[in-house]
Amino acid sequence: MTKKPYIIVLGNEKGGTGKSTVSMHVIISLLRMGFSVGSIDVDARQGTLSRYLDNRKEYSGKMANPLPISEHIPLLPSQHPIREEAVKEDQGNLEKALAQLSSNRFILIDTPGSDSPLSRAAHSVADTLITPINDSFIDLDMLVRLKSDTLDILRPSTYAEMVWEQKKQRAIRDQGSIEWIVLRNRLSSISARNKQQMEDIVKALSKRIGFRYVAGFGERVIFRELFLSGLTVLDLEECKMPMTLSHVSAKQELRNLIQMIQLPDVERLAA
Repeated sequence: MTKKPYIIVLGNEKGGTGKSTVSMHVIISLLRMGFSVGSIDVDARQGTLSRYLDNRKEYSGKMANPLPISEHIPLLPSQHPIREEAVKEDQGNLEKALAQLSSNRFILIDTPGSDSPLSRAAHSVADTLITPINDSFIDLDMLVRLKSDTLDILRPSTYAEMVWEQKKQRAIRDQGSIEWIVLRNRLSSISARNKQQMEDIVKALSKRIGFRYVAGFGERVIFRELFLSGLTVLDLEECKMPMTLSHVSAKQELRNLIQMIQLPDVERLAA
């Protein structure tokens, strides 16, 4: 019996948190472990993941041995003027894309840094939802409202409430569950009061609103530079690029991230 694809969604209603960078590195990690991977970009209007993959195809075309790449589908939101019809159309388009990619072991969906019916539909099909946030109180505001003088947690914010709504919708639809992971991204290597405050608040919040917290990537220029060639830190040796200490550290961060996400069938290969 063929396994149902395991669906990973990268989601956050704020842009600039590194969703597409994390998406690409998770995709290539899984491909290099031997898994088949499909990908969907529901942020096709901006299309960062789609462009990243196009850049990879172009770079790969110049190599003797092609680089691994996901089976990819970009989706644009419905332009139907009636909201109810637009929601139906978005849901139908997402279902078609998932069906088209159903032979893959994993499907990764990259969502926009904004709220939309298509993004909500994508969140509702997640088996694992990964929400990257930069190490700043601006990004933390997407998850929680804080008391300004004491930094006490007042209440969950709009994105957290939306995730909980999609969790309920998923349970009603197929009795499934969504594991929610919040990933602190672009971490500074310098110890600072703000960094410790962020860690303390995120850990406290994880217990209150029900997500698992993991550390993501450090603030490294390499992650921005790789976009234009469509590469990841896992491709550097194969592409005969010089490896610096920063590259080695970035590669270890990626290994740690893949282990911490705890995807099915992956732990034995990631170790």
